[in-house]
Amino acid sequence: MPKNTPTEPSAAPETPETESVAGKGRATPSRKEQEAARKRPLVPDDRKTASRESRAKLNEQRDRARVGMANGEERYLPARDKGPQKKYVRDYVDARWSVGEVLLPLMVLVILTYFIPNQYVAIYALLAVWAVILLVVIDVLWLGRQLRKKLAAKFGAGKVEKVTWYAAMRAVQLRPLRLPKPQVKRGQFPA
Repeated sequence: MPKNTPTEPSAAPETPETESVAGKGRATPSRKEQEAARKRPLVPDDRKTASRESRAKLNEQRDRARVGMANGEERYLPARDKGPQKKYVRDYVDARWSVGEVLLPLMVLVILTYFIPNQYVAIYALLAVWAVILLVVIDVLWLGRQLRKKLAAKFGAGKVEKVTWYAAMRAVQLRPLRLPKPQVKRGQFPA
Protein backbone atom coordinates (compact mmCIF):
# COMPACT_ATOMS: atom_id res chain seq x y z
CA MET A 1 0.00 0.00 0.00
CA PRO A 2 1.44 3.35 -0.96
CA LYS A 3 2.05 5.79 1.81
CA ASN A 4 0.40 8.74 0.03
CA THR A 5 -3.06 7.25 -0.14
CA PRO A 6 -5.13 7.42 2.99
CA THR A 7 -6.63 4.20 4.17
CA GLU A 8 -9.61 5.81 5.78
CA PRO A 9 -11.49 8.78 4.49
CA SER A 10 -10.73 11.62 6.81
CA ALA A 11 -13.67 13.38 8.26
CA ALA A 12 -13.35 17.07 7.46
CA PRO A 13 -14.53 19.28 10.28
CA GLU A 14 -17.70 21.03 9.23
CA THR A 15 -17.73 24.79 9.57
CA PRO A 16 -20.78 26.67 10.75
CA GLU A 17 -21.07 28.25 7.28
CA THR A 18 -21.66 24.95 5.50
CA GLU A 19 -24.13 23.79 8.10
CA SER A 20 -26.39 26.85 7.95
CA VAL A 21 -26.49 27.23 4.13
CA ALA A 22 -28.80 24.51 2.95
CA GLY A 23 -30.51 26.38 0.11
CA LYS A 24 -32.02 29.70 -0.84
CA GLY A 25 -35.11 29.06 1.22
CA ARG A 26 -37.64 29.03 -1.62
CA ALA A 27 -38.39 27.13 -4.77
CA THR A 28 -37.13 28.36 -8.10
CA PRO A 29 -40.06 29.91 -9.97
CA SER A 30 -41.00 28.23 -13.19
CA ARG A 31 -40.60 30.01 -16.50
CA LYS A 32 -44.37 30.38 -16.75
CA GLU A 33 -44.51 32.12 -13.35
CA GLN A 34 -41.64 34.47 -14.24
CA GLU A 35 -43.24 35.48 -17.54
CA ALA A 36 -46.59 36.04 -15.85
CA ALA A 37 -44.94 38.31 -13.26
CA ARG A 38 -43.31 40.40 -16.01
CA LYS A 39 -46.44 40.83 -18.10
CA ARG A 40 -48.21 44.16 -17.95
CA PRO A 41 -51.14 45.19 -20.07
CA LEU A 42 -50.47 47.68 -22.88
CA VAL A 43 -53.42 49.73 -21.76
CA PRO A 44 -53.81 50.04 -17.98
CA ASP A 45 -57.09 49.12 -16.32
CA ASP A 46 -57.52 52.53 -14.71
CA ARG A 47 -56.66 55.03 -17.42
CA LYS A 48 -57.25 58.10 -15.27
CA THR A 49 -54.77 56.94 -12.65
CA ALA A 50 -52.23 55.98 -15.31
CA SER A 51 -52.66 59.36 -16.98
CA ARG A 52 -52.22 61.16 -13.67
CA GLU A 53 -49.08 59.17 -12.89
CA SER A 54 -47.68 59.81 -16.36
CA ARG A 55 -48.36 63.54 -16.06
CA ALA A 56 -46.79 63.66 -12.61
CA LYS A 57 -43.70 61.87 -13.89
CA LEU A 58 -43.38 64.25 -16.86
CA ASN A 59 -43.83 67.27 -14.59
CA GLU A 60 -41.15 65.97 -12.27
CA GLN A 61 -38.75 65.49 -15.21
CA ARG A 62 -39.52 68.98 -16.54
CA ASP A 63 -38.99 70.54 -13.12
CA ARG A 64 -35.69 68.72 -12.74
CA ALA A 65 -34.59 69.90 -16.20
CA ARG A 66 -35.66 73.49 -15.43
CA VAL A 67 -33.77 73.53 -12.14
CA GLY A 68 -30.77 71.86 -13.78
CA MET A 69 -30.72 74.43 -16.56
CA ALA A 70 -31.04 77.32 -14.13
CA ASN A 71 -28.12 75.92 -12.13
CA GLY A 72 -26.02 75.51 -15.27
CA GLU A 73 -25.78 71.71 -15.24
CA GLU A 74 -24.24 70.75 -18.55
CA ARG A 75 -26.61 67.91 -19.43
CA TYR A 76 -29.73 70.11 -19.08
CA LEU A 77 -28.40 73.06 -21.08
CA PRO A 78 -29.60 73.67 -24.64
CA ALA A 79 -26.99 73.22 -27.40
CA ARG A 80 -26.30 76.95 -27.64
CA ASP A 81 -25.17 77.06 -23.98
CA LYS A 82 -23.05 73.89 -23.85
CA GLY A 83 -19.30 73.72 -23.72
CA PRO A 84 -16.43 75.15 -21.69
CA GLN A 85 -16.10 78.26 -23.85
CA LYS A 86 -19.76 79.19 -23.41
CA LYS A 87 -19.42 78.67 -19.65
CA TYR A 88 -16.37 80.94 -19.64
CA VAL A 89 -18.31 83.59 -21.60
CA ARG A 90 -21.29 83.35 -19.20
CA ASP A 91 -19.05 83.71 -16.17
CA TYR A 92 -17.15 86.61 -17.71
CA VAL A 93 -20.32 88.50 -18.68
CA ASP A 94 -21.90 87.84 -15.27
CA ALA A 95 -18.80 89.11 -13.46
CA ARG A 96 -18.87 92.55 -15.11
CA TRP A 97 -21.25 95.47 -15.18
CA SER A 98 -22.77 96.00 -18.62
CA VAL A 99 -24.42 99.09 -20.05
CA GLY A 100 -27.05 96.82 -21.60
CA GLU A 101 -28.50 96.02 -18.18
CA VAL A 102 -29.79 99.60 -17.98
CA LEU A 103 -31.51 99.45 -21.36
CA LEU A 104 -34.71 97.60 -20.42
CA PRO A 105 -35.55 99.69 -17.34
CA LEU A 106 -34.78 102.86 -19.33
CA MET A 107 -37.19 101.82 -22.08
CA VAL A 108 -39.93 101.28 -19.51
CA LEU A 109 -39.31 104.80 -18.22
CA VAL A 110 -39.51 106.17 -21.77
CA ILE A 111 -42.88 104.51 -22.25
CA LEU A 112 -44.07 106.11 -19.01
CA THR A 113 -42.89 109.54 -20.19
CA TYR A 114 -45.39 109.40 -23.04
CA PHE A 115 -48.16 109.79 -20.45
CA ILE A 116 -46.72 113.15 -19.40
CA PRO A 117 -48.36 115.93 -21.41
CA ASN A 118 -45.06 117.80 -21.96
CA GLN A 119 -43.58 116.82 -25.35
CA TYR A 120 -40.04 117.83 -24.44
CA VAL A 121 -39.85 115.22 -21.69
CA ALA A 122 -40.70 112.45 -24.16
CA ILE A 123 -38.22 113.80 -26.72
CA TYR A 124 -35.36 113.94 -24.20
CA ALA A 125 -36.23 110.47 -22.91
CA LEU A 126 -36.13 109.10 -26.45
CA LEU A 127 -32.77 110.78 -27.07
CA ALA A 128 -31.51 109.21 -23.85
CA VAL A 129 -32.57 105.78 -25.09
CA TRP A 130 -30.70 106.27 -28.37
CA ALA A 131 -27.61 107.41 -26.47
CA VAL A 132 -27.77 104.31 -24.26
CA ILE A 133 -28.24 102.08 -27.32
CA LEU A 134 -25.10 103.60 -28.83
CA LEU A 135 -23.23 102.95 -25.57
CA VAL A 136 -24.54 99.38 -25.53
CA VAL A 137 -23.23 98.75 -29.05
CA ILE A 138 -19.81 100.13 -28.12
CA ASP A 139 -19.80 98.08 -24.89
CA VAL A 140 -20.76 94.88 -26.73
CA LEU A 141 -18.07 95.37 -29.37
CA TRP A 142 -15.50 95.95 -26.61
CA LEU A 143 -16.77 92.88 -24.75
CA GLY A 144 -16.51 90.69 -27.87
CA ARG A 145 -12.95 91.82 -28.49
CA GLN A 146 -11.92 91.16 -24.89
CA LEU A 147 -13.54 87.73 -24.92
CA ARG A 148 -11.84 86.69 -28.16
CA LYS A 149 -8.45 87.55 -26.64
CA LYS A 150 -9.18 85.79 -23.36
CA LEU A 151 -10.59 82.69 -25.06
CA ALA A 152 -7.57 82.51 -27.39
CA ALA A 153 -5.26 82.69 -24.38
CA LYS A 154 -7.18 80.03 -22.46
CA PHE A 155 -8.28 77.56 -25.16
CA GLY A 156 -5.84 78.27 -28.00
CA ALA A 157 -6.14 80.69 -30.91
CA GLY A 158 -7.35 78.05 -33.38
CA LYS A 159 -10.16 76.79 -31.15
CA VAL A 160 -12.01 80.02 -30.36
CA GLU A 161 -15.73 79.84 -31.13
CA LYS A 162 -17.73 82.83 -32.31
CA VAL A 163 -19.21 84.05 -29.05
CA THR A 164 -19.70 87.80 -29.53
CA TRP A 165 -23.43 87.52 -30.24
CA TYR A 166 -23.87 85.04 -27.37
CA ALA A 167 -22.08 87.41 -24.99
CA ALA A 168 -24.05 90.41 -26.30
CA MET A 169 -27.42 88.75 -25.75
CA ARG A 170 -26.43 87.83 -22.21
CA ALA A 171 -25.00 91.28 -21.49
CA VAL A 172 -28.19 93.16 -22.41
CA GLN A 173 -30.40 91.03 -20.16
CA LEU A 174 -31.11 91.99 -16.60
CA ARG A 175 -28.95 89.87 -14.32
CA PRO A 176 -31.85 88.18 -12.45
CA LEU A 177 -33.52 87.17 -15.74
CA ARG A 178 -30.50 85.40 -17.26
CA LEU A 179 -30.66 81.67 -17.92
CA PRO A 180 -28.65 79.76 -16.84
CA LYS A 181 -28.53 81.80 -13.65
CA PRO A 182 -25.25 83.62 -12.94
CA GLN A 183 -22.84 81.30 -11.15
CA VAL A 184 -20.34 84.02 -10.17
CA LYS A 185 -20.60 87.28 -8.26
CA ARG A 186 -19.79 90.64 -9.77
CA GLY A 187 -16.04 91.15 -9.98
CA GLN A 188 -15.35 87.40 -9.75
CA PHE A 189 -13.86 86.95 -13.24
CA PRO A 190 -13.01 83.42 -14.45
CA ALA A 191 -9.36 82.38 -14.57
